[in-house]
Amino acid sequence: MTRNIFKGLGVALITPFTPEGDVDYQALKRLVEYQLENGADFLCILATTAEAPCLTQEEKDRITSMIKELVRGRIPILKYCGGNNTAAVIEEIKNTDWSGIDGILSICPYYNKPSQEGLYRHFKAISEASPLPIVLYNVPGRTGINMLSATTVRLANDCPNIVAIKEASGSLEQVDEIIKNKPAHFDVISGDDALTFSMVASGAAGVISVIGNALPKQFSRMIRLEFNGEYEPARKIHHKLTELYSLLFVDGNPAGVKALLNDMGFIENELRLPLVPSKIETKQKMADILKELSF
Repeated sequence: MTRNIFKGLGVALITPFTPEGDVDYQALKRLVEYQLENGADFLCILATTAEAPCLTQEEKDRITSMIKELVRGRIPILKYCGGNNTAAVIEEIKNTDWSGIDGILSICPYYNKPSQEGLYRHFKAISEASPLPIVLYNVPGRTGINMLSATTVRLANDCPNIVAIKEASGSLEQVDEIIKNKPAHFDVISGDDALTFSMVASGAAGVISVIGNALPKQFSRMIRLEFNGEYEPARKIHHKLTELYSLLFVDGNPAGVKALLNDMGFIENELRLPLVPSKIETKQKMADILKELSF
């Protein structure tokens, strides 16, 4: 059985853009270095938070190459590869150079709304084609379908290279069911910053985080404290961030965290259509909270 190496703070990296709308590779370099210096345990690249649907293949290839060069094996890299056409996902897996990448994040098929059996067969087919460990991604708010705990556990038992799930169903009951019934090699990873404290307390192995782009040191400290059984100081960090969690998503993701990173001087506050920047009042509220934060 392949064991999961994606534990602790995983950062769902954003893609910075210039005012002209090009990928800002210098800002991306600064951001990756900031993650490496401030407690990120792994990076999750080219997924939803990276605005991947709005990037060209050439941009994705250059971003991948740059991140691999900067990381140089110091922490694992999890790269997104998913879709709602099973054959196309398999084709992409077969035609991609996976050197320097440690795992594949693959989402539940969206829009088609497959049955639980359809979800099982989709991921089983992908696992058979994959040269790397796979982290499933369940996010019903985006896909329109919830992969039930029984299906997740079935995949974990039947596919040795499926090592974890990024769970963003919002249901702690579902998370608990997976953790209770999963095989030893398989982990649950939080896909929701606001639920990470509770999920790690229940036995999750970490998070793939949006807020980690801006506050990796603080968020990784919270997780490490929990891993050590120090729940009271971890809870204090969690409570300091609760208002920020909701503001980050009120105007959509990654608009919120890009506004935050802009206030911190990392990036321009630019997104690609159909996404637009956070409202001015949201941005101001987050800036005010950031000034008052002390850890």
